[in-house]
Amino acid sequence: MIGYLSLAAITVAIYIGVHVAIALAGVSLFGVWAITGKIKLAMNFVALAATDSIADYTFGVVPLFVLMGLTVSETGLGRDTFAVIATRLQQWRGGLGVATVLSNAVFAAITGVSIASAAVFSKVAVPEMIRAGTARSVAVGVVAGSSVLGMLIPPSLLLILFAILTDTSVGDLFIGGIGPGLLLTFAYIGYLSFLGYFRPDLFTLPSDMPSGDEVPTHAIFPVVGLAGLVLSGIYMGFFTPTEAGAVGAAAALIIGFAMRRIGTRAAWRISVQTGHITAAVCFLIIGASIYSRMLAFSGVPASITQIALNSGIGPTEFLLLFAALLIILGTVLDSSSIMLVTVPLAFPITQQMGVDTVHFGLITVLAVEIGLLTPPLGLSVFVVQSSLRELGVTLGEVFSGAAPFALIMAATLVALVYIPQIATGLLGR
Repeated sequence: MIGYLSLAAITVAIYIGVHVAIALAGVSLFGVWAITGKIKLAMNFVALAATDSIADYTFGVVPLFVLMGLTVSETGLGRDTFAVIATRLQQWRGGLGVATVLSNAVFAAITGVSIASAAVFSKVAVPEMIRAGTARSVAVGVVAGSSVLGMLIPPSLLLILFAILTDTSVGDLFIGGIGPGLLLTFAYIGYLSFLGYFRPDLFTLPSDMPSGDEVPTHAIFPVVGLAGLVLSGIYMGFFTPTEAGAVGAAAALIIGFAMRRIGTRAAWRISVQTGHITAAVCFLIIGASIYSRMLAFSGVPASITQIALNSGIGPTEFLLLFAALLIILGTVLDSSSIMLVTVPLAFPITQQMGVDTVHFGLITVLAVEIGLLTPPLGLSVFVVQSSLRELGVTLGEVFSGAAPFALIMAATLVALVYIPQIATGLLGR
């Protein structure tokens, strides 16, 4: 009973504006106190859970990949990637939209953060697409929609967070993310090509884009080389994901200094931003760890698992219902908060039902990411709109443009639920 009451209390606390980490940790403290009747024991319980959660070696991957992503954003490698791909696709009707999707896919293989992709390509791609005659709603929708690839294509901070919450291999989740990430990328490209063919009024062929000679192909080599270094090192077993983050961060800094894109002042600013983001993620992980241990102590996961098993619902139906719940929560909560609250409850059920952990993880991340494009709290949409406020872009315009991409994501999610091999095929499962 105390465990179920704590779920209601956490929900209320989050909805009235209490910080997610504080809500999780605070309610968990009172929950353990209520169960044991001893405040000192409850405080020791919280302290031990907090220490264990960030003492894990796996957690070191978070600041390292954040540092790498921020460095890549600062050096303008995203801008170079778009320029090279766009000039090669300038005769393809809708080609600038396709170039944005491909650039986001390449950029996602380094940053692992959707919001970073949305911020970068709002400034880089949208003005170019509008100047080339692309309808403004399509231009902003492409950027918002393709930005979600940052959390799906490895490395991804949400996949890392899922790995920490479920004690799963980060490397396996990264490999599992390749299939859904590529499927979603090609689905976006297919939609834009279809739109370019049947709705040519939304696009005009650019007449004053720089030629391929003005944007040399080798400008894309640094970003492709960095992504290849990190991902090939993980997949071929040369280093762990945490070591890959260190290698990638060091390589990004070296590239930035070698290209004279960053100096000591920029490096310091990047370091401070990395510290801020890491601290925020750290508090979320601490809160989630305390919360999941309190739930286990109260017996709620076992109770819910038994209810789900006794209901006769199958694994596929459960995954569809869980994904629908995540999409609904995505309309009012951010991605990390949703995972922190729901995964500790749902994960034991999937284990009892025999659902592959990597399959469940990719379904969770993809469903949560749909929330970045749906009102009223579509975080990627807000980032795009705020980045383009000087162009007079409205929130309604971005939500409207992003709607087709949210539907494509939903279709991809359904395919992933019914075809687990999309996520597990490369793992041989």
